[in-house]
Amino acid sequence: MTDPTTEELRIEQLQRERSEKQQADEADQEHDTAQHDRRAMKAEYLRAKLEQRAEAERAAADDDGA
Repeated sequence: MTDPTTEELRIEQLQRERSEKQQADEADQEHDTAQHDRRAMKAEYLRAKLEQRAEAERAAADDDGA
């Protein structure tokens, strides 16, 4: 099995973030809402880090091509 690309990981985190936000909106109990909110925030953070990684990879590729 090959390692997923940065873009694939970023998309996965975006989907996870959206899913957790939706579950938080639909949760009946405050505890469940808070838990899904925390998970959504974590997914958002990881997605942002993956975007930074993708940008660094593009910059490195541009430097190699120059």
